[in-house]
Amino acid sequence: MATPPTPLRAYRAPCPGCGAPVEFRSAQSTHAVCGYCRSTVVRSGDVLTRVGKMAELFDDHSPLQLQASGHWQGRAFTLVGRLQYKSPAGTWTEWEALLDDGSMATLAEDNGAYVFSVPAKMQRELPLADKFRVGAITAVAGKPFSIASNDQAALVAAQGELPHLPPLGQPFAFVELRSAEGEVLSIDYSAQPPSVSRGRAVLLEELKLSGLRDEMVKQERGRQFDCPNCGAAVEVTLANSKAITCRSCNSLIDLSSGVGAQLSHAIQHEPVQPIIPLGSTGLLQGVQWQVVGFQHRLGHDPQEEDAEHFGWDEYLLYHPKRGFSFLVDSEEGWSMVKPTTGAPQLSRNAQTASYLGSSYQLAYSYEAETTYVAGEFYWQVARGQKTFNRDFAKGKALLSMEQTPAEITWSSGSRMEADAVIKAFGLQGKEDLLKRTDAAPVSASSGVGCMSVIVMFVILVIFLALLRGCMQSCDPQRENCSSSGSTWRSGGGSYGGYSSGGSHK
Repeated sequence: MATPPTPLRAYRAPCPGCGAPVEFRSAQSTHAVCGYCRSTVVRSGDVLTRVGKMAELFDDHSPLQLQASGHWQGRAFTLVGRLQYKSPAGTWTEWEALLDDGSMATLAEDNGAYVFSVPAKMQRELPLADKFRVGAITAVAGKPFSIASNDQAALVAAQGELPHLPPLGQPFAFVELRSAEGEVLSIDYSAQPPSVSRGRAVLLEELKLSGLRDEMVKQERGRQFDCPNCGAAVEVTLANSKAITCRSCNSLIDLSSGVGAQLSHAIQHEPVQPIIPLGSTGLLQGVQWQVVGFQHRLGHDPQEEDAEHFGWDEYLLYHPKRGFSFLVDSEEGWSMVKPTTGAPQLSRNAQTASYLGSSYQLAYSYEAETTYVAGEFYWQVARGQKTFNRDFAKGKALLSMEQTPAEITWSSGSRMEADAVIKAFGLQGKEDLLKRTDAAPVSASSGVGCMSVIVMFVILVIFLALLRGCMQSCDPQRENCSSSGSTWRSGGGSYGGYSSGGSHK
């Protein structure tokens, strides 16, 4: 049981709007929102002034709530404030945490992932937000950071005690930098000088939280609407879904403007049937996941017009406290990956990537396209959505980069045996559909007789003879005669899932 920190000096005064008590537990807090009348009050010394009324909070179905307490790096804290933001990429929530020494920290929550950060001081004056170019590398205190996002955000609602309060509904610049060690540096331009925070990803289990919302309270209430194509009822179960498919006609419906808005949709012909049914639950890596989305994707070498296309499937998995992960099914086997908090560093020639102290070797480069989707997604997925991908590997460990004109997304994870997937989702009897190249070593495969070996040897001899003839006829002054292998992917699948639904603010 976490013990809430004792405030060094709490101040309580009646709300100038309704007379209800408003408490300031931290000397750093300048604003508060009355829990009774939602008046926004500013503290100046011992005087409270009402400056407006706060908008209602949207239900983000978070397990957190005010007065929940826990421990971070051996220090007790209590959640005393809440800020809800919106950007073109989606919505997210930041919780203001009062530490046991009276200082403040932030627990940011986005799509089920969490980053715990503290205020940071910069050694020099910060440049204007438009000077930060997404994808560029900059040094902070001698450490390289990648500029992960540069976007506009706006405050939607707030609650409780707050050390700062941006103007309600007014857009401001928000820049986010990430390091290969998993650090996140956030720059908030809602005030001058800009405020900076520095932190790392955390799991709720690590914080040993108590006082969370009751399980019955935090159950996600479904929203229903009629499909704009066929009129069938469509139910949305995840709070921040940006896209969903109709189970009756397979239409892909855009939810980025909300359920009550005019809904745009795209009809999907020739539906792809997932091997793992949507809604299934399974225990993977010690976590009970639910399958909420599915997409089929195709890849090819963009340097060849008639390049062979290869396909793979990605299952979007959800857990209330762990957020989202991807279970990937390709010809090369199964893997499980999750969007990274930090930003891996690419080498100059892009042949290696470094992340959390490990170096990964480039395995494949290719262009990918989403061809079919089903279920719910926390980003605005669309058929025909294209990315440029690089896949890196180190043994069974995997690292994947996906790039669009607007952003770069990284995922990390590891290969997984098909037996683990079969056991997790109770797919006994479907082994033939799930087994991939991880089914057995080549030497253990049955049905390869002596005649087969001879035929394979003859084919190999013919191939080598043809290859030698081609090499001898090659003119190095007119052609590229290099015999080194290309890293463009010509088969198999992808390591990583596409995850453009907002960064971990």
